Amino acid sequence: MARMTDKIALVVGGAKGIGLATARALAQEGATVFLTGRSRTEVEGAADAIGHGARGLVADAARQDDLARAVETVVQAHGRIEALVLNAGISEPGAIGDVTSDHFDGLFSVNVRGPVFGLQAALPAMRQGGAVVLIGSVAGMIGVSGYGTYAATKAALRSYARTWTLELAPRGIRVNVVAPGPTDTAMMAVVPEDVRARLIAPIPLGRMARPEEVAAAAVFLLSDEASFIAGSELHVDGGMGQV
Repeated sequence: MARMTDKIALVVGGAKGIGLATARALAQEGATVFLTGRSRTEVEGAADAIGHGARGLVADAARQDDLARAVETVVQAHGRIEALVLNAGISEPGAIGDVTSDHFDGLFSVNVRGPVFGLQAALPAMRQGGAVVLIGSVAGMIGVSGYGTYAATKAALRSYARTWTLELAPRGIRVNVVAPGPTDTAMMAVVPEDVRARLIAPIPLGRMARPEEVAAAAVFLLSDEASFIAGSELHVDGGMGQV
């Protein structure tokens, strides 16, 4: 039997990149998958590409009311959520001398506010044995010149995972983080070769992650195979932040 058979999954930020790979992997493992994104064309196209009855929902992860509506759609259809992936995020450069309030607020609004209120909205529908995966980043534990605000948002997710583990363990809900290193998504494909080379240079395995490799880690943490793993951070970074 597939690892996620009969489970209902919601992937916030599941229309492309790591989120799409995770939504696809969950569906292939038997889950009924709902995925969100800001563009109707993107989310519906992603759901069609995944198949397996996947459904795309239009929602801006920075908007609390959008997240609540997405959860309500899932609840109306199935009454519950067993697997929640909080993936939506943005990355913009900004050295300390250049950071503006709009830059700061924009990153924290999507990368931190989104997961906080996404989880809050989903909690009433989550049952004993449910699992949450936050998509963090190796940037949350290492210095990344020019990306301090982005890195701080990912460090915040790591901190929240610890606290939420304590708060939700009595309900039988596990919370973990997957922290990828540089990942070869479509967005990364347009990055100049010299920049790609600089990103790859600190990775002991000598390449970027594939979205499917990050997705595999997320599915593992959401599955019953990880039933005694909580409050952890699983690095899928080729050793970048480990050695």
